[in-house]
Amino acid sequence: MAALLATAAGTAYAVDNLPPNQPLVQDLQSGGKPCATGDDTAYVSSPPRLSAVLYDPEEDNQPSESSPLRGEFEAWWTDAAGVEQQRTYTSITLSSGQRQNWTMPNDIPANTVVSWHVRANDGKATSPWSDEGAGSVCSFVYDDASPEKAMITSPEYPNPEDVFWVDGVGVYGHFTLHSPSDDVVSYTYGFTGGPYGTVTATRPGAAVTIPYLPVSEGPKSLSVHAIDRSGRSSGESHYDFNVKAGRAPVARWKLDDPADSHSAAAETGTAARTGTGVTFGGPAPTGTTATATVALDGGDQSFLTPDAPATDLRKSFAVSAWVRPAETGRDMTVLSQDADGTPGFDLGLRDRDSGPTWAFAVGGAQVSGGAPETGEWAHLLGLYDAETGKARLYVNGHEVGTAADAAPAEAAGAFQIGRALGTAGYGDQWHGEIGDVQVHDRVVVPAEAAELAYRQPKLLGHWSLEDATDGVSPEQSGGAPLRLGTGASIYQGSDDSCIPDIDPDCTYVPPALVGDGHLRLDGESGYAAADGPVVDTGDSFTLGVVVRLADSGPAHPMTVLSQAGEHTDAFKVRYEPSTHTWQLVMSEKDQADAPEKVVSQIVGADGGEGQGHRLAVVYDDATDTITLYLDGHTNAEATASLPDGWHSTGALQIGRARSGDGWGEYLHGDVDEVQAYSGSLKDRDILGLGTGTDPCLC
Repeated sequence: MAALLATAAGTAYAVDNLPPNQPLVQDLQSGGKPCATGDDTAYVSSPPRLSAVLYDPEEDNQPSESSPLRGEFEAWWTDAAGVEQQRTYTSITLSSGQRQNWTMPNDIPANTVVSWHVRANDGKATSPWSDEGAGSVCSFVYDDASPEKAMITSPEYPNPEDVFWVDGVGVYGHFTLHSPSDDVVSYTYGFTGGPYGTVTATRPGAAVTIPYLPVSEGPKSLSVHAIDRSGRSSGESHYDFNVKAGRAPVARWKLDDPADSHSAAAETGTAARTGTGVTFGGPAPTGTTATATVALDGGDQSFLTPDAPATDLRKSFAVSAWVRPAETGRDMTVLSQDADGTPGFDLGLRDRDSGPTWAFAVGGAQVSGGAPETGEWAHLLGLYDAETGKARLYVNGHEVGTAADAAPAEAAGAFQIGRALGTAGYGDQWHGEIGDVQVHDRVVVPAEAAELAYRQPKLLGHWSLEDATDGVSPEQSGGAPLRLGTGASIYQGSDDSCIPDIDPDCTYVPPALVGDGHLRLDGESGYAAADGPVVDTGDSFTLGVVVRLADSGPAHPMTVLSQAGEHTDAFKVRYEPSTHTWQLVMSEKDQADAPEKVVSQIVGADGGEGQGHRLAVVYDDATDTITLYLDGHTNAEATASLPDGWHSTGALQIGRARSGDGWGEYLHGDVDEVQAYSGSLKDRDILGLGTGTDPCLC
């Protein structure tokens, strides 16, 4: 044992030197790879840097003293002639605990196992070698050749030279990758538009197969690199193929048969007989291709069935329909398919303690989400992906809930609309409307789910505010006009005939915001109003407007658009000078003190300069969200949840908002291009608002 010397402070340290610690295998690396040998020998693509973290015993150190160490490396191998070769290296002196390195010389042979070990030297003593006792030698192989390119084949998506267009979106393809090089351990790949990834071979040289789900039609390409054990990459391999559009449903009942029908014709598949609780000729959701639906009364005879299965549930499938529940206080089934005393799948409404929800059950899994509302249309789509084993649920084109693992059993019984099979017979009969039932024998991809649920917005009014007769400004298509109040006038801009540089005597008139004229409001009593409500605030709607504030520092909030109920505004779009923001304010109830949802976008007041700003507000009842757009764009702060919109009865107001029993927040500035739609416009369509034309909504 080393002798100890006591200091005046009472501490002690070793007088005799202890040898450095034996380097530990876990602290050694070959070219950045962990120390290994045998079958786990590291393969490297260039002469590697060997490294080791070396330590000196703490007892060697006096307070605040470091331990200088050097690393002594030895490497050896057997050359082609069977002669053992050796190289040695001593590193620079570094402190204990630091990593010591040796970059191997360029003359080491390729494709040869090189072994090495290391020990620490503190100038007085050396540690044991790293492979002594319980330690281990480290090995590496320098690979100086890149692997050969991968060959690519696919049974589902052959090369266009064999089959030009292949079916299709929502149908998985499987691509086998194989390089002739026997040391390839993985492949990196990328499809046109994604996905991109890396797949590992089960053993060096083995082929791999990757699945691919096309989500859009058109020419596609797969690029692949083979990667060997050393990390070397092959050249790039390309595989081109062409994907068709997703194939049509295998069964479809539009349910738009004449009112006196007793069966539902099938566009594809088998006609469905009906129970006596089914009535044709019901209303259809607006903005869709559906023209009619069936109403089911919720009784025992509330069903339709083709008396045959619609699809094989053990393979990928999707089922969808438009629905409108007449009640939400009990479990109700929209679509199912009979199995042995149970439904093979069940798509419908479930009454939970937390409230009603939409649900899709299949193969022991259940996915739920969304909030059904009595009398409100929703589009439901249940999906089972046999490739991933996942069940998913889409409500109004948006995935809800969490995808769940499912294992469907055979369900060769009849397809059912409006009921589900149980141990005691059929139950959970639907009460409400159902329309456009579709069954696909493939994956319906997210863009298709959104398209199936899309409701085309309808233009309700477009007021260009370019002129007014007797205080009335017309709607472009001859609809209800806007009536101008005191303090409101139509400003008409120049016809561009006056050019002061050419004609100094002419008087220049600034142009209107958009087109030939705009509405000018005095900020005290000026406004314009429709004769009644323009948008249904209890359903999805979109409003657009162009506005320019006259003041650079408004003294109070100013409202450009509003529509009131009996006690408060259902919504208002106003400028809040204290925060320098345009705000969309929506009341949660028609009460004077109701909570409000507020979203905003920061922008300075115009001060009468420039062309103003294009504002748009969207309430999406399908997703229960409100969004404010500024000059065609939005952000996270400009979107919020609003679960329940309510129907307002007041007239659309331009330039003012409700204030107590009267009006206030009068806007001082200019307003143009007021556009109103039922339904929620897509982001791409918002960009077209306020330009003088209506978006094509195509």
